[in-house]
Amino acid sequence: MLDEFVILPFLFAIVAVIIAVKAMNEIGELRRRLDRMEAAAALARPVPPPLPQMFEQGTTPTSPGVVAEPPPIAPEAEWTPPAAGPQTEAPTETTAETADGPPAAPPPLPQPDRGFEETIGTRWVVWIGGLTLALGGFFMVRYSIEAGLLGPGVRVLLGGLFALALLAAGEWTRRKESISTIEATPIANIPAILTAAGTAVAFATVYAAYALYGFLVPATAFILLGLVAMGTLAAALLHGPALAGLGIAGAFVTPVLVSSGKPDFWALYVYLAIVTAAAFGLARVRMWRWLAVTTIVFALLWTLPCLQCGPSMVAPHVFHVIAGFVLAALLVVCGFMFGPSAQDGEIEPISSGSLAAYLLGATLIVLNSSHADVAMVTFGLLVAGSLFVAWRTDAAVGAVGAAAGLVFIVFAEWAIRANPDMLVLPGGPIAGIGPSATDGSVSLHLISAAIFAAGFGVAGFLAQGRSASAVIPVIWSAAAVFTPLALLVALYARIANLDRSIPFAILAVILAAAYAAATEILTKREDRPGLQASIALFATGALAALALALTFALEKGWLTIALALMSAGTAWISMQRPIPFLRSLAAILAAIVVLRIGYEPRIVGDVVGTTPIFNWLLWGYGIPALSFWAGSIFLRRGGDDAPLRIVESAAILFTVLLAFMEIRHAVNNGDVYRPSAGLTEVALQVCVVLAMAIGLERLHLRTGSVVHNAGAILLTVFAGLASVFGLLVLENPMLWSIDVGGVVINLLLLGYALPAVLALLLSYAVAGRRPVEYANTIAAGALILALAYVTFEIRRIYHGPVMAIGPTTGAEQYTYSIAYLAFGVVMLGIGILFNSQRARLASAVVIALTILKAFLIDMSTLTGVYRALSFMCLGLVLVAIGWLYQRILFRRRAAVAPAVPTES
Repeated sequence: MLDEFVILPFLFAIVAVIIAVKAMNEIGELRRRLDRMEAAAALARPVPPPLPQMFEQGTTPTSPGVVAEPPPIAPEAEWTPPAAGPQTEAPTETTAETADGPPAAPPPLPQPDRGFEETIGTRWVVWIGGLTLALGGFFMVRYSIEAGLLGPGVRVLLGGLFALALLAAGEWTRRKESISTIEATPIANIPAILTAAGTAVAFATVYAAYALYGFLVPATAFILLGLVAMGTLAAALLHGPALAGLGIAGAFVTPVLVSSGKPDFWALYVYLAIVTAAAFGLARVRMWRWLAVTTIVFALLWTLPCLQCGPSMVAPHVFHVIAGFVLAALLVVCGFMFGPSAQDGEIEPISSGSLAAYLLGATLIVLNSSHADVAMVTFGLLVAGSLFVAWRTDAAVGAVGAAAGLVFIVFAEWAIRANPDMLVLPGGPIAGIGPSATDGSVSLHLISAAIFAAGFGVAGFLAQGRSASAVIPVIWSAAAVFTPLALLVALYARIANLDRSIPFAILAVILAAAYAAATEILTKREDRPGLQASIALFATGALAALALALTFALEKGWLTIALALMSAGTAWISMQRPIPFLRSLAAILAAIVVLRIGYEPRIVGDVVGTTPIFNWLLWGYGIPALSFWAGSIFLRRGGDDAPLRIVESAAILFTVLLAFMEIRHAVNNGDVYRPSAGLTEVALQVCVVLAMAIGLERLHLRTGSVVHNAGAILLTVFAGLASVFGLLVLENPMLWSIDVGGVVINLLLLGYALPAVLALLLSYAVAGRRPVEYANTIAAGALILALAYVTFEIRRIYHGPVMAIGPTTGAEQYTYSIAYLAFGVVMLGIGILFNSQRARLASAVVIALTILKAFLIDMSTLTGVYRALSFMCLGLVLVAIGWLYQRILFRRRAAVAPAVPTES
C-alpha cells in the first residue's frame, strides 16, 4: 500500500507529460493542415509578378497587358542586378504601386470566428489542466502530511521530482513548438502553463523542506528559494505573461496550501520577500504593470492574517513591510534607482501606490501592536523613505499625501485609545495624576511627532519651485501644512485631555509664525506653476495655527469659534488668491463646525449656565454665524458655486440655531434639553422665524442666491407648521389650562397678535416676486392668527388668565359677534383707504364668518336682547358695506350723451 502511494506522484507526472505531448502533436497536425490550406488559397489568387520578371515577360509598367519587344542587349555588355532603391516609374494598375512606395501587399485573409468547441479545446482545457497539475502536487503533499503515509524526506523528494518533470515538459514542448514553427495561443500557451505549474511546485517543495521539516537551514533555504525565483523570472522572459501570472499566484498561495500547526513567520516573510523580488524584477524587465500591482496586492493581503498573532510577533511583520517597501522603491518606482523611466512633473499611480501600500501595512502593524516601539520606529523609517523617494522623483509624490494621512491616523488612534487625566496644564503636570511626560510611550510619540512635523514642513517648503508641474508643489505644501497641525491636535487631545494648555498654545503660535514666514518668503519669489496655491495653503496654515492657539489657551468651546473664524479667514484669503481649493477648504471647515454642534448643542456642556442671552450660546453660535456670513460675502465675489452655498447654509443654520437655543435657554431656565415646549417658547420661535424669513426674502432680492431663496421658503413653512400645530393646537389656551397673564399685556399679544403682524408683512414682502397663491396663503395665515387673537382676548376678559375653565355666556357670544364685525369693518376701511384688494377680501371673509356665526350659533344660543342686538348690528353693518361698495368703490356714473353740433 505504501509503495503505491510512493509511485503515485510519478504516475501523475508521466500522465501529465503524455497528455501534454499528445495535445501538442494534435495541435501541430492541425497547424500544418491550416498552413497547407492557406498556401493553396494564396496560389489560387493572381499575384502580380515582381518588377524584374515583368521586364523579362515583355510587359512594361506603363502599358498594362500589352506585350512589347524586349529591349536589345548588347553582346559586349555584362548583366548586373538592378540597384536597390525606390522605383521612379509611374504607378499603374498592373503593378498596384502607389506614388510613395512599393506595390501594396494583398489584404490578409479574414480569420474565422472561434467557435465554442475551439475555445474550450484550445483555451479552457489548457488553463484548467495547468492549474490541476499544480494543485495536484500541492494537495498530494498535504494529503501525505495528514495521513502520515510518507516520511518527510520522501515527500520533499517527490515534490522536487514532480517539479522537475513539469519544468522539463514545459521546456521540451516550447522547443518543439519553436522547431516546428507552431505559434502558441497567446492566452493558452501550453509550455508556459506547464512551466508555471513546475515553478509553483518547486516553490512549495523548498518552502516545505525549510519551514515544515527543518531539512534546510535559513541560509540554504534562502539560496534555494532565490534560485527558484530567479528561474521563474528567466522562464517568464521566455514563456510570457501566462507563466508570470500563474507562477506568482501559485507562489503566494503556496503558504496557504502547504501549512503547519506552528507557523514560522520569519520563514514565511523571507519566502515572500524572495517571491516579491522575483515578481518586481520580472515586471520591470517586461514592463508588466499588472504584475507589479498584483504582487503588491498579494503582499499587502499577507500582512492582514498575520496581524492576528498579537503584538509579540512584531519583528517578522516589520521585516515584511520593510523588504517590500525597499523592493518597490528599487524596482517599481519610476525614475528612482532601477525603476522605469519617468516624466518630470507627472505622478505615476503605481509608483506612488506601491509605497503607499507598504506604508498602510506598517500602519496596521502599529495599530495592532498597540504602538510598540519597534513598530513606531519602522513606521517612521518608511515615512522618511517615502519622502526621500518622492524628493528624488515626481512619480512617487502621491505617496507624500498618503504618508501624511497615515501619520495622522496613527497619532489620532493613539490619542483615542487612551485618554489619560490632564498632563499639560498652565501650571504644569499635577503630581500623581496621569502619566509622566517622560513615559516611554509619550516620549516616543512626542519625539516622533516632532520629527514628522519638521520633516513634512521643511520638505514641503523646500520642494517649492523644484518642479515644472503645478500639482507637485501643491501636494508638498498641503502635506507640510496638514501634518504638523494634525499632529498638534492629536497630541493636545491625548496629553492635555482637550483642556486649557498654555504650552500647546505656545507651540501653536510658533507654528503659525513658521507658516507666516514661509508665506512671506514664497510671496517674494518669482511666480512658478503651483506657487500661488502653495502660498495660499501656507497662509491658511498660519490662520489655522492661530485658531488652535486660541483654542488651546481658552476654555472649552473655543474650538468651534476658532474653526468658524478659520473658515472666514480662508474665504478672505481665497479672495486675495483666487484658488478653487481655498473655497472648498472654507466650506469643509464650515461643515466641520456644523458637525461639532451636532455632537454637543450646548457647545460647552453644563458650563453654559442659566444667565439669559449673555451666555456661552451667544459666543458659540453668534461668532460662527457672523464668521459664516462674512465668509459668504467674501466667497460671493468669486462666483456662485457649491462652497459658497455650503457656507451660506451654515450662516443661516447658525443664525436660526442661535435664536432657537437662546429662546429655549431663557424660557427653560438653562435647560435646553427639556422634552416639552410652552406657549411662550413656541410664540417666540414663530416670531423669530417669521422675522428671519422676511430678512431672507429681502436679501434674496439683492443676491439672487439659491440658498437664501430655499432658506426663506423653509423658514416660512416651519413658521406655518409651528403656528398650526403649536399655537392653535398643542399650546392653544382655550384647549389647555395655560395661564396667559394680564388683560392686554399678556402671552396672547406675543403668541398671536405679533405673529399675525409679521405674517402680514411677509405676505407683502413676497407679493409680486413669488406666485400669488404663495402670498395669499401667508396672508390667510395672518388673518387666522388675528382672529385667534381677537377671540382669545375676549375669552380672557370673561374667563380670566386660565381661559379653558367656565361656560360661555350670552354676553360673551354677543361680544364675539360685535368684535368680528368691527374687525371686518376695520379691514374694509383699510382696504378702501389704501386701495388694497387683499384687505377688502379679508374683510369679506371675516364678515362671512360673522354671518355664519349669527345664523348657526347666535340664533340657537343667544336669547332676549342679545339675539336681537346681534342680528340688528349685523344687518346695519351689511347695509353699510353695500353702500360703501356702491357709492365709493364701484360707483356707476350716469352716461352723458354726446353733444350734437348745430348747423350755423
